[in-house]
Amino acid sequence: MPVSVLGALVARDRRSDRVALRVAARERAYSYRDFCTTAWKVGHALGHLGVHAGSEVALAPDPAPQPLLTLFGAACLGARATFDAGADARVVLVPADREGDADARPGRKVVVYGDAPDGIGITHWEETVWSENPAMPPGERSGDEVALDAGGAAYTHRELLAAADGVVDAFGLDAETSVALRAPLTDPRAVVAGVIAPLLAGGTVVLPDGDASADVTVVADEGGRLSVADVVL
Repeated sequence: MPVSVLGALVARDRRSDRVALRVAARERAYSYRDFCTTAWKVGHALGHLGVHAGSEVALAPDPAPQPLLTLFGAACLGARATFDAGADARVVLVPADREGDADARPGRKVVVYGDAPDGIGITHWEETVWSENPAMPPGERSGDEVALDAGGAAYTHRELLAAADGVVDAFGLDAETSVALRAPLTDPRAVVAGVIAPLLAGGTVVLPDGDASADVTVVADEGGRLSVADVVL
């Protein structure tokens, strides 16, 4: 059955031992079981920080597990994500070594990942998520809700998934396919092709390091097999 919301990609029936995300630099892999469960826990953590349907969460555009898992955690709540760190968001997620780059202001929560924060009132992603409830956040989501703000445009769950489905069909992605993300996440087409499409197909997202290999590489120009220019969004 076709899916219409991003939360369906981390639904309970998607959990398995197959690899959903591989981080080449750290030689770490997340199974679909781990990826789904962690995304749920992120959703609960965001909820405790005041994120709700319609809220915005600003993510560091780094090819790292924490921003990607937070993208899906936000989607489970009906919140919209952006990879524009300057956005007027309820929560801002940045690496710990860039804690000072996050503009703290009333009503905004700053979350850091990688290392513990230095500042008072800053939330540590790993510590907070680890302790959360490993259950799907409650609530029904609509495919017509905005899931991603990028480049001055807003994209709904349905639009992102339709574009990802087009990538899956055009490039023959399946459960055996690994897709290396080498295009910037600030481009919504990179999010579609490098993250949503492989997960929709049941394949593996690869965050590459150096010459780390994958079946398909998502690039920002015409130099690879799958360019963001091939994504219809």
